[in-house]
Amino acid sequence: QEIITKDNAVIVANALCFAKVVDPQKASYGVQNFSFAVTSLTMTSLRAIVGAMDLDEALSSREQIKARLREAMSEQTEDWGVTVRSVEIQDIKPSENMQLAMERQAAAERERKADVTRAEGAKQAAILEAEARLQSAKLDAEAQINLAEASARAISLVKEAVGNETVPAMYLLGERYVGAMENLASSNNSKVVVLPADLQETVRGLMGRNKT
Repeated sequence: QEIITKDNAVIVANALCFAKVVDPQKASYGVQNFSFAVTSLTMTSLRAIVGAMDLDEALSSREQIKARLREAMSEQTEDWGVTVRSVEIQDIKPSENMQLAMERQAAAERERKADVTRAEGAKQAAILEAEARLQSAKLDAEAQINLAEASARAISLVKEAVGNETVPAMYLLGERYVGAMENLASSNNSKVVVLPADLQETVRGLMGRNKT
């Protein structure tokens, strides 16, 4: 028979009751049909006992159900001249529709966990990427600061050695100009490199334009 548990799950239960007539007079006159009465009592008692349990408890408590079922039936069947020898739970399981619902729920839960795992992975990846960008930016900034400090130090040293305000700057600018020409000459796409005849005048011209 189908039974609804306390948490509204539908299960199918099948019980076997072994009874013995111990008082033929009561069995004949105390009840109209003792066999039918015992069967009905077994079904109603089983429904009451299992209906008070949750689904998980009902599926895992066969021995407890058997003991409670036999206890619940003994007093009633005594008036019928019948004694209950044993009660067996032949089968107890979720109904077909309930099984399908449980499978869908389990599949949905697995998918939810998979989504959470994917989302967590994407979150960690985004965090690592952001940290990498931040670290790269910090390193770039530190490199720019170090370069600027090195340039300032170089200008200071040249100024101390030469003693002129514009010479240090011209020295560094000329050094960078020559370096740029070297890079241009070493490029695979370069064919002809033209250098000015008077490098000092060229640098001085650049300095003049910067001042204006």
